[in-house]
Amino acid sequence: MTDRRKLVVVSAGLSVPSSTRLLADRLAAAVGRTEPVDIQVVELRDLAVEIAHNFTNGFAGKALTAAQDAVAGADGLIVVTPVFSASYSGLFKSFFDVLDKDALAGKPVLIAATGGSGRHSLVLEHALRPLFAYLRAVIVPTAVYAASEDWGAEGLAERIDRAAGELAALLPLAVRRTEDTVVPFAEQLAALRS
Repeated sequence: MTDRRKLVVVSAGLSVPSSTRLLADRLAAAVGRTEPVDIQVVELRDLAVEIAHNFTNGFAGKALTAAQDAVAGADGLIVVTPVFSASYSGLFKSFFDVLDKDALAGKPVLIAATGGSGRHSLVLEHALRPLFAYLRAVIVPTAVYAASEDWGAEGLAERIDRAAGELAALLPLAVRRTEDTVVPFAEQLAALRS
């Protein structure tokens, strides 16, 4: 029997309903069709005040602590942000700024974004991918951008399925923490080859 993996979805959408959350949900559902997962969603909109307080007083509130623990304990992440001023939202970046510096080390991450037009799609490569590389995450090759005109159009579903499949393939290889011991991703891959 296959172990269920813990997948945490971080959504930085601000409105209800949100195209950012819609994309996050579609990505999570696609992963679940490929790999057995338990999904937990972290809505950053609900944590905005606690994130700001963490910056000013150095302490995470109860809800923020739960979100930080969920991310640190996940086998993999889906992270989705709306595009503001040609980059990820400030709320999105602030959440990752208040995580432990090692929380994403070796963790598979699928990056995604939403925006009003296709001309912002490079945000995935010039902003999101470098951020998660800096955090030492294992970023899946296919990133997903959904502009307003992509909803219901050809191609989005295929991109979602391809990216989800790549994340699902990495979930069983995710770094699992045991107290302070972290097994590097490269060592886990080498163990699979032998």
